[in-house]
Amino acid sequence: MKKIGFLSFGHWTPSPQSQTRSAADALLQSIELAQAAEQLGADGAYVRVHHFARQLASPFPLLAAIGAKTSRIEIGTAVIDMRYENPLYMAEDAGAADLIAGERLQLGISRGSPEQVIDGWRYFGFRPAEGQSDADMGRRHAEVFLDMLRGEGFAQPNPRPMFPNPPGPLRLEPHSAGLRERIWWGAGSNATAVWAAKLGMNLQSSTLKDDETGEAFHVQQAAQIRAYRAAWKEAGHTREPRVSVSRSIFALVDDRDRAYFGRSGEDQDQVGFIDENTRAIFGRSYAAEPDVLIEQLKQDEAIAEADTLLLTVPNQLGVAYNAHVIEAILTHIAPALGWR
Repeated sequence: MKKIGFLSFGHWTPSPQSQTRSAADALLQSIELAQAAEQLGADGAYVRVHHFARQLASPFPLLAAIGAKTSRIEIGTAVIDMRYENPLYMAEDAGAADLIAGERLQLGISRGSPEQVIDGWRYFGFRPAEGQSDADMGRRHAEVFLDMLRGEGFAQPNPRPMFPNPPGPLRLEPHSAGLRERIWWGAGSNATAVWAAKLGMNLQSSTLKDDETGEAFHVQQAAQIRAYRAAWKEAGHTREPRVSVSRSIFALVDDRDRAYFGRSGEDQDQVGFIDENTRAIFGRSYAAEPDVLIEQLKQDEAIAEADTLLLTVPNQLGVAYNAHVIEAILTHIAPALGWR
């Protein structure tokens, strides 16, 4: 069995060809797609977080709204860029959204990727400490966030408070007791996957990672997952970790699918540089008739290693079409591969 959800970047553009022409469209359609996905039997509704872009950005109001409109589906992010986050304020927002959703949040966080502006986190009031990089700062914010989610008191109470306090140091409120075990780290390298395992975070591996061996993307990603699981075991954690991978997968079952994706031209891995020093490999997309698609997906080692698959959806094609994309995978592909 494998959990299957969708991942939306929440793009919008005023173009007449887009079904998502404003920020309001992107937000409201994200809620509608989560509701549709839940009705179809999907397991997760995940959103990407990008700043300074016509995409979804502030996740917690949206996660809370989805939580209030659904009852079963997991609700998550992939990923929140921790370079931009005040980890204490984030812990309060996350606790509130998780309680509204009935403790269904699955929060993916990371040090982030290159953004729309230069050092955008500086505009949010953050600067790396002396001798540290912005990546170091993102990981430090993550560690503080994890500490806050443990729910331990740390703040000295006012001896003359406005309202009565419980005894001892105070913690942040509202606190959601199980959220700490539902935090995921979006790892772009084997080393950060191992680091995440040591800290007891679940693993999100996306459609790109550092090109560390020159092998096919799915082979490198599967090796990353195995390294993560080995580090998890070595760390002595008592629970079983979760691992997700993201893929663009389209079953060509009608003329719309063939028109949109029948000649996608993205059926091979791509290699490029995400910054001046980091060579990255980008995983291929899958688009084929169901019988062909099933055989192709059987060869993907990383999907086989993961317990959760996130389907990246073309959100600007509208809620109805994206629900169709999800339903086609659940109906035509998942049973044949033993995912259902």
